[in-house]
Amino acid sequence: MKNQKEVHEFILLGLTKDHQLILFILFLLLYVTSLVGNGVILAVTLAEPRLHTPMYFFLGHLSFLDIFYATVTVPKMLNGFLIVNQTISSLECLTQLHFFNFLGSSEALLLGVMAFDRSVAICNPLRYTVIMNKRVCFLLAGATWCIGFFHALMHTVVTSQLWFCGPNRVHHFFCDIKPLLELACSSITLNLTLLNVVTGSMSLGTFFLTLLSYIYIVSFLFFKVKSSQSRWKAFSTCASHLTVVTVFYIPILSNYMLASADGSSEREMIITLLYSVVTPVLNPLIYTLRNQEVKSALKKILSRKLSFGQVWMNNSQRTERTHIGR
Repeated sequence: MKNQKEVHEFILLGLTKDHQLILFILFLLLYVTSLVGNGVILAVTLAEPRLHTPMYFFLGHLSFLDIFYATVTVPKMLNGFLIVNQTISSLECLTQLHFFNFLGSSEALLLGVMAFDRSVAICNPLRYTVIMNKRVCFLLAGATWCIGFFHALMHTVVTSQLWFCGPNRVHHFFCDIKPLLELACSSITLNLTLLNVVTGSMSLGTFFLTLLSYIYIVSFLFFKVKSSQSRWKAFSTCASHLTVVTVFYIPILSNYMLASADGSSEREMIITLLYSVVTPVLNPLIYTLRNQEVKSALKKILSRKLSFGQVWMNNSQRTERTHIGR
């Protein structure tokens, strides 16, 4: 076994060999939409003073995460549509694996933090600014990034210790953990244990914390709030976040709970597409279409830009007439 050649690069087989050009255009449009949509939300939350609240502070972090989350996988996938037998070195593969897990786990934790923020805002409105002060917001955001980073580092280090002797054909469009484990020649018991116990516990833990937050919100609204109008207003502030949580968590839990080295590669790729490519596109659409404050802030910024452009054009025309008159 020791005489066998060690693998130093992998071949990404990609999604499919059919309809390459159509899929390239489709995913390129999705990727650009994700970058533009999340970039707009990030810019609006930074530029508009009315949105400098905990809710939009975390929304800005979510948009920032989604920009890089899609960037980790989509460009390589697009490249795979244009190149037959796309290769990736072991170092590049581990780097992609690390950042995918880092950003994905950080987003899962951030969605839990956002649910906690909504429960405080609705159930303790008078103490909201005291509980969710700037220091707490920065600590919670920092904790999500740090936990996500070290969770990913754990998987990266353990995966780097595996021995790959061939074959080197990865049945995926990027270097994910489970497709790599299928190719390992050494024991993967520790990898699967960490994937099931640590990643599974983190995913389930954040999911149940989010669920408990919403159970608390619903019970508070039905037992403490008498006005149906107030209830509806509170529900509307949670609708966007709840939609994002549903779209993100369902595929995550189905893909990483009770992980094994063998499984349906096609099914897992489709599920991975949902939370790594589609979700970053849906998040800005959900938050802009369902959130009145974001829409009004966006309209305000656009009208301000248009007014500035009109003033600039008028000044340019006056300057031109002055030069002609002279």
